[in-house]
Amino acid sequence: MNEHLDCQKLLSSISDFVDGELSPDLCQQIEQHLNECENCRIVINTLRKTIDLYHQQPPSESLPQEIRQRLFHRLHLDEFLNHDRG
Repeated sequence: MNEHLDCQKLLSSISDFVDGELSPDLCQQIEQHLNECENCRIVINTLRKTIDLYHQQPPSESLPQEIRQRLFHRLHLDEFLNHDRG
């Protein structure tokens, strides 16, 4: 399989991989790909750091709406902004 297809496969499973919800065989394939692909390693590390920062944030603090909208837009998650209001 070429590198681009491996990257697409990884990115489609990224959340389950980081959450530890994939089969051991698939995890091993992804870890092998991460050993060979710096771009995907950066994506995984960035996601992990983002999750860690989120968990470190005190629950009483709320992200200002303007910043939240800019963040969601930048991450191409605009559709989730509408779900949170409903």
